[in-house]
Amino acid sequence: AYVDAGSRVILTNTFGANRIRLAENSLADRVVEINRRGVEISRAAAAGQAAVFASIGPVGRLLLSGEITPAEIQAAFEEQAGALALGGADALVVETMSDLEEAKIAVAAARATGLPVVACMVFDSGKNLDRTMMGTTPEQAAQALTAAGAEVIGANCGQGIFGFLPICQRLCAATERPIWMKPNAGLPQLVAGRAVYAGTPADFAGQVPGLIAAGANFVGGCCGTSPEFITAICQ
Repeated sequence: AYVDAGSRVILTNTFGANRIRLAENSLADRVVEINRRGVEISRAAAAGQAAVFASIGPVGRLLLSGEITPAEIQAAFEEQAGALALGGADALVVETMSDLEEAKIAVAAARATGLPVVACMVFDSGKNLDRTMMGTTPEQAAQALTAAGAEVIGANCGQGIFGFLPICQRLCAATERPIWMKPNAGLPQLVAGRAVYAGTPADFAGQVPGLIAAGANFVGGCCGTSPEFITAICQ
């Protein structure tokens, strides 16, 4: 549906497919299979009309609290990234990161595959919703992730598109790398146990020219953005 809507890049359904997250469902021994199949499914859907960027999300444990060690995170990301590369991904997307140290470890693991790497943080904290949960600014993230070797730097999730313009401007000013913007369709409200997003495709698409003018090279949708959002962006 996203390809039909005009997406030139689609992601895989492998966001939480690292062994630490999969262990919560007794699937840690199926990391390679799940990641390879994730890429294969997206490649079949893309049918040569869109690139397939494979998604790598956080492990769900905090380095800061000592819940997990850097070595354990590194091993998990290396295993996942390797499986995604074997599956035939065109690039890897390290996304929805709030801890800069974890993001840097993931970028290193992704780079080891030889594929291009996109690195994205979530900026939804602080008085102006312009810091990660750990307090990292867009400038700090852009500089550190550029130094880590990511080919594309960006932000995703956390808030709706209306908050992304200043983040985009600040990322652009702090790095010469291309910029990736993937906002949510607003903030979710729980309605009858389901997450419902108030943002509309028209409202979302209306902000896209401003993001492009600010320097965004990739614009897409995160949580709550149905294919109709992509259609509106393309139009």
